Parts: sequence; structure tokens; C-alpha cells
Amino acid sequence: MQVVSLAHFSLTFARGCAANSINKRIRLQAEVGRLCEEIALLREELRIKDARMLRIPAQRRPHYPPTERLAILELRAARGWSSAQTAERLLVTPATVASWMGRLDEEGPGALIQLPQPVNKFPEFVRYIVRRLKVLCPTMGKERIAQVLCRAGLHLGATTVRRMLREPRKPVAVSAQRSFTRRVTARYPNHVWHVDLRTVPTSLGFWTAWLPFSLPQRWPFCWWVAVVVDHYSRRVMGIVTFASLPSSVKVQAFLDRVIQRAGLPPKHLITDHGKQFAAKAFARWCRRHGIRQRFGAIGKYGSLAVIERFIRSLKNECTRRILVPYRLAEFQRELAAFVSWYNGDRPHSGLATRTPDEVYFGRRPRCRAPRFEPRPRWPKRSPCAGPQALVRGRPGVTLDLTVGYPAGRKHLPVVGLHRAA
Repeated sequence: MQVVSLAHFSLTFARGCAANSINKRIRLQAEVGRLCEEIALLREELRIKDARMLRIPAQRRPHYPPTERLAILELRAARGWSSAQTAERLLVTPATVASWMGRLDEEGPGALIQLPQPVNKFPEFVRYIVRRLKVLCPTMGKERIAQVLCRAGLHLGATTVRRMLREPRKPVAVSAQRSFTRRVTARYPNHVWHVDLRTVPTSLGFWTAWLPFSLPQRWPFCWWVAVVVDHYSRRVMGIVTFASLPSSVKVQAFLDRVIQRAGLPPKHLITDHGKQFAAKAFARWCRRHGIRQRFGAIGKYGSLAVIERFIRSLKNECTRRILVPYRLAEFQRELAAFVSWYNGDRPHSGLATRTPDEVYFGRRPRCRAPRFEPRPRWPKRSPCAGPQALVRGRPGVTLDLTVGYPAGRKHLPVVGLHRAA
């Protein structure tokens, strides 16, 4: 284990240097080596999981639901596998794959994918759209799926999405006790800003088997990311990357650039108790700009919840879904793409399914546009899942799901719905 950790340390440092080489061939070789290592590690993970599943008799293994069976057949067509190869990869028998293929064109109760349309329920293709969207975008929860489809024109409730996904109920969180400390409430854009610093590891972790049991928190083992978020609209006002822990002067220069792009400084700036923000020079900088600095409460939940939630989204939906680059320019492009998608296309439950750009610039939200109604006998004046919207055309329309990816980034989906031909 210690040899593997030492090798990981050496390879990370060597690839970080090669990624910044002036020779393009060396940079490409470093990227190819990193991708080959990632593929080998993923294959090892699959081998370990398959070894555990193979110990279970075939008759006792969990059965694939119909949507998963159709996804397996789609994967078979994309990969060009035979029935034997498909059965070997997915841990089923060739006879089972052949049975699924024979049921593709069947209809009625014996069909592989049934499409009944009850009067009081959504058609089966809506369930398929929800499940397929969950497969294509696994980071989306039931509320996010409902919000994304609402913006695309299909209004579903979060409970309906949960039922379609057949997920177990999550325990209801106990509400925290009220705090009687003085709070600042954002009443308009650029009223209250949050700023924070976080590390983004390039290899998914800092642990090592040898002393001091952790890697240095600097490049090439991680990047330091500074973020500014507007409290009222949840819009990311600025983001920047540093190779090591930045000083207070660098943070002030970054905030100056953000204020220049925004056109005006905020009234309040909320930070943690980091040394960059607790420095006297930072307090003088705030006074020069007419900003009231406020510190988040230590040991209390909620004072920095807005920016903490964004950082959680950044990690879960971006940095943990990609191979974090060693080159600064490439990593900044990834962050810029995520921020553009986050501000313009990602709905927020705290903003009533609107996006930060719609709230910040006062635009009409897409979720208020006329919606599709797939239930053919649904009365047009009956209420739908919130937010309420008029029906587009006649009820009973069949829909197709389209998922776009800006610049080919699979972790940044842009969902759309259109009438089926």
C-alpha cells in the first residue's frame, strides 16, 4: 500500500509538470497516460463489483426492470456485441438477451416496454423520460428532475417523479432551532455577497499511506478556488483559481475584478474567519469600497449556507465528474463552462425553479411558459404541478426527450422536450 501511495505521489507530480510543458507532444502523452490510468482503475472497480455479483447464483440475482433491459439492448447495439458478449458483460444468460430481443416488437402485457395510457395517470413514456433522464444525469434528484422538465414544458410534481423512480422515502430532516442573532436579508441583486475559498483535488483525494498521511494542499495535488455568490439571486458573480493558498492581497484583487464587472460593490460581504478575510488590510479594503464585512457564525448552521451549497454543487456536479486538469487554462475553462451552465440553465428550488440569471436580470422564467399535457382526457383548466401554467395546444401530446451538452460536457445537461413526430 505504501508503494502504491508513493507511486501515486510521484506520478501526480510528474504529470503536473508535463501538463505545463511547452512541448505539445509531451502534454498529449501526459494526458493519454492519465486517461489510461483512469480506465484501468475503473475496470478494476467493475471487476471487484462483478466478482461479488458472480458469487450469487443466477436465479437469485436482482432482475433488471424493463427500462434497464431496453438500455442494455441499446448499449448492445452501440457496442456491436453478440448475445454471448452482452450476457457476459451484464451477468445474464444469452437466452435472456435473446428473449429481450424477441419482445421488442411485441405489444400488450407481454411487451418488453408497455405503453398504457390510463385516464388518471401519466402515459408510460413520461415515466421512461424521467428514468432515462436519471440515467443520463445521475446527479439530479427528484426535485431537480421536476424543475428541469417544468422549464422544458412538462409539469410534474416531485412526489410524482419519486414514484416513477421508485426511490425509498428519505427521512424528514428535523428543523433547527431558531437563532436570535442579527441577520442580514438580501432584498435585491448585489445587496449581499458571499465569498469563500476551497480546495479541488486533482486526484480525488489527499490521503496517502506514508507520513504525514496527507498530500500537500497545493498544485499539482489540488487547486485553490475562490468563489463570489450573490445571495439574492444565487448567481455566481466570479470564480478564480490559485495554485496555492492565496493571500489577502490576491483575494482583494480578485474582488476588485468582480466589482468592476458587476458595476457596483455589494452593501454587505459575508465571509468565514479565514486569515485572508480577518486581516486588517482586508478590513481597510472593505471600508474603501463602502462594504460592511460580516463573518459567518462559528458552529452554527445557515450563516454561510448559500455559498456552501454552491460549493457542494460544484464538487458533485463538476469536479468529481471530470478528470481535474493539471493545466491552469484548461481548469479555468471547465469552471467557466460550469458557471455559465449554473447561472443560465440550472434551476433552483430556492428560486421557485428559476435560474440565477433570470432572477438577477429580471427575466421572465421559462417555467411560466405554456406547458405540454400528455394526458389526453385531462381538463385544460384543471391545476397542474406547480408552478401553474397554461396548456400548450391540445392535451394528449406525445413527447420526445432531448438532452444537449454544452461543448460536449456530459455533466452539464440542457434538457428539452418537443412533440414526437
